[in-house]
Amino acid sequence: MPEANPSFRSAATSGEPLETDHGFSGRVRSAMAWRWGTQVLAQIITWGSTLAVVRLLDPSDYGLFAMTQVVLAALAFLNGYSFATSLIQAPQINGRKVSQVFGMLILANGLIASAQFLLAPYIAAYYGQPVVADMLRVQAALFLTVPFIALPSALLARKIEFRNQGLVNLVSAAAGAGVALWMAWRGYGVWALVFAPIAMAITRALGLTIAARLLVWPSFDFRGARDILTFGGALTLCQLFWIIQSQSDIFIAGRAFDTHELGLYSEALFLTLIVTGRFLPPINEVAFPAYAELHKLGKPLAPFFLRTLRTVLLVTAPIYIGLALTADAAVLTLFGPKWSEMAPIAAGLAIAMPLMALQIVCSPATNAMGTTRIYVTTSAIGAVVYPAVFLIGIASGPMGLVHAWWVAAPTLLAATLALTLPAVGLSLGELLAELLPVALACAVMAGVVAAVQAAAGPVAAPMQLLLTVPAGALAYGVTLWLGWPPLLRETWAMLRKDRQIALTA
Repeated sequence: MPEANPSFRSAATSGEPLETDHGFSGRVRSAMAWRWGTQVLAQIITWGSTLAVVRLLDPSDYGLFAMTQVVLAALAFLNGYSFATSLIQAPQINGRKVSQVFGMLILANGLIASAQFLLAPYIAAYYGQPVVADMLRVQAALFLTVPFIALPSALLARKIEFRNQGLVNLVSAAAGAGVALWMAWRGYGVWALVFAPIAMAITRALGLTIAARLLVWPSFDFRGARDILTFGGALTLCQLFWIIQSQSDIFIAGRAFDTHELGLYSEALFLTLIVTGRFLPPINEVAFPAYAELHKLGKPLAPFFLRTLRTVLLVTAPIYIGLALTADAAVLTLFGPKWSEMAPIAAGLAIAMPLMALQIVCSPATNAMGTTRIYVTTSAIGAVVYPAVFLIGIASGPMGLVHAWWVAAPTLLAATLALTLPAVGLSLGELLAELLPVALACAVMAGVVAAVQAAAGPVAAPMQLLLTVPAGALAYGVTLWLGWPPLLRETWAMLRKDRQIALTA
């Protein structure tokens, strides 16, 4: 079968020489700027919609929605996305491989959508909420959009081309926000949460298909696709483990909590996962093809890996420590008084999130090297540790789940680093030396915020945020600038277009 589209070809496919470190660095920086920059804009749109919708809906609506999300996530590991990802890591691809992956995606997601539709009443019976069945039947449509999202995304990512992906994400975010706001305002309740993601998925599928110029027929003849099945199968297994890890708290709490408690916990989790769930995936999406290209060139991955982890902690740690210190004021300001019980839950979860952030960005490096066994192992550990501590913590209510996070997050990070650092050629001492300045700056920031809160006394929540957030940010920035100015200069230089920083140095 001929090439599906000439644009699918890369240097690895065509035999053309791969570019220099100078050009590679520029492509990665441009990809990160587009992917992260458009993600920030998309999240501003989404957050604006969410904060408006959350004031129109009740915690019980979010509790019902959380029940359906567990089911969608539980089935999503079979959606074949990992088979599309195999096209990024493969040394060469051709039209036949693309068609085979397309066929795998259509087959897998058609079966999943049918299964969810048929299982809906049984799942509703488990939760004791009949409306969940109707919600799940409608949400089955989400899986039908996956083939038209996963395949073009992988083909664009293989070329480290994220400009068009970013623009499509912006448009889809606006579509979802518009649907959510209109339906919530019109009194549709929980259905605003159901139809907004569907609108986003349809918009994204259309946009990505056009951006990638996806002109290919699916093939259901999978002979010769062993490499796709092997690599994709390993990632699918990891996805299963991730689903168990990430959804076990809601699944367990779904029967132990009432919908009000579940809504409080699920929204606290949503608030604290905004950074790890929304801004770290774009980093991984760019890092994976970048690591893969470095590996094909025989270049060391350790410098890029070390810089990635340091940058992630540099950004996420102050956000989460700041949220933990100002959760009361943040929840009252953003969500309103009826969500006040959510504040201690959000504060507790925020403490564990920097550790989770570091753990999440480790897998692209080892996957790009083809050593998926490390990702499988760490994912399996997470799938055991998290449910186990949640089962223990559930007896103490939502805060019991928070305390479970305090045990599970550092345990999984320690296991991940123990396996990942030797694989990329990095020592624990080197990593800790890079991360220590961030930890010390966060400690200074926490002291300043606590002092400002004590000096301000009992003030209105918005005023407390106006006093503490700038003071904390200033303390964090000044501490790093006075103590470790090269760290800030290098991070800033990586984002500037007029400076070339060789990521492979």
